[in-house]
Amino acid sequence: MRLILPIIVVSQFFCTSLWFAGNSVALDIAKDLKLDNHFLAHLTSAIQFGFITGTLVFAVFTISDRYSPSKVFFFSAVLAGLFNLGICISNIESIEILLFRFLTGFFLAGIYPVGMKIASDYYQAGLGKSLGFLVGALVLGTALPHLIKNMVADFPWKYILYSTTILSFIGGFCVLMFVPNGPYRKGGQNIKINAFMDGFKKRDFRSVAFGYFGHMWELYTFWAFVPIMLSEYNKNYPTANLNVSLLSFYIIALGGPACVFSGLLSQYFGIKKVATISIGVSCLCCILSPFFLFSNSLLLFIAFLLIWSISVIADSPLFSTLIANNAPEASRGTSLTIVNCIGFSITILSIQLINLLFDKINVQYIYTVLAIGPIIGLISLMSNKVITAKN
Repeated sequence: MRLILPIIVVSQFFCTSLWFAGNSVALDIAKDLKLDNHFLAHLTSAIQFGFITGTLVFAVFTISDRYSPSKVFFFSAVLAGLFNLGICISNIESIEILLFRFLTGFFLAGIYPVGMKIASDYYQAGLGKSLGFLVGALVLGTALPHLIKNMVADFPWKYILYSTTILSFIGGFCVLMFVPNGPYRKGGQNIKINAFMDGFKKRDFRSVAFGYFGHMWELYTFWAFVPIMLSEYNKNYPTANLNVSLLSFYIIALGGPACVFSGLLSQYFGIKKVATISIGVSCLCCILSPFFLFSNSLLLFIAFLLIWSISVIADSPLFSTLIANNAPEASRGTSLTIVNCIGFSITILSIQLINLLFDKINVQYIYTVLAIGPIIGLISLMSNKVITAKN
């Protein structure tokens, strides 16, 4: 029992390295295939759309509630890893790359929300702390391809995809072998097509879900455009000569310990309070971004991105905990999955909007649009006077 959480965390870390594996090599692919500068946004949207479709299918058919979550995790990890390798096919076309990223995202739906479902089957008291570790693993997994790219800079970009696929296989196998069904799991349920809507009938559930949706408007767009922010800084200040891959890893990865820390803080100060502070700080970062992203002080620029990286993700495990705590017990896995589905749908809109604005307005002011999400999240949290859970 003591090793269950570390195994889930490490496995989640390994498997979610698939998420931004395509992003880390997007510029290389675009150069090889002579694609335009918007390819990164399309690549990110493809895997997000795949994840959305996957979570919708998993939710409608209540997959993680009807079947062993550990087996679902394993098969999803293997299939996602195989489709991740698809990009390595010789003479591949851009449409095929987007299709493989879509399919990778589809089976990530059996990894990230199912990992949270497994954790909730083992831990009810202290769930916020557990999910802090779990979402922290997601963050580190998301950042990992940027680090691998920096480490294998002298090798072809395909090595990043080979590495992340191997890690996904290992993560899936560890969960299958060492994480049996949890003591709080309710299995053997019949299919109920509309079960994913049960949670939204509860006011408290709707409140925290909309808070999460606001958080998601900002999160993945920030992550997707971190390399762009760094590249733009290099263009404006060539003497800075920033290592984009390595810095992208550090900036995104810092969110990992931030999730763990916020999960621990929530045990003392309450989930709602810590989540409110986190989303409030990230909202300020969006609003103040024009003043810092083009600062002639490199130290100020990097410090700002680090603060933004911490605040943009620190509330994620707290929202997941509130959603799990307020979801109907019999369909907790399905509720987590459908909220993920809607949340990631929102990320596509946000990413594509920012991508569109690049040709329309001064790039210095683009990221202020991301403040829309945190503002909605804050309103949702503040309007609910009932949320006081500290676990």
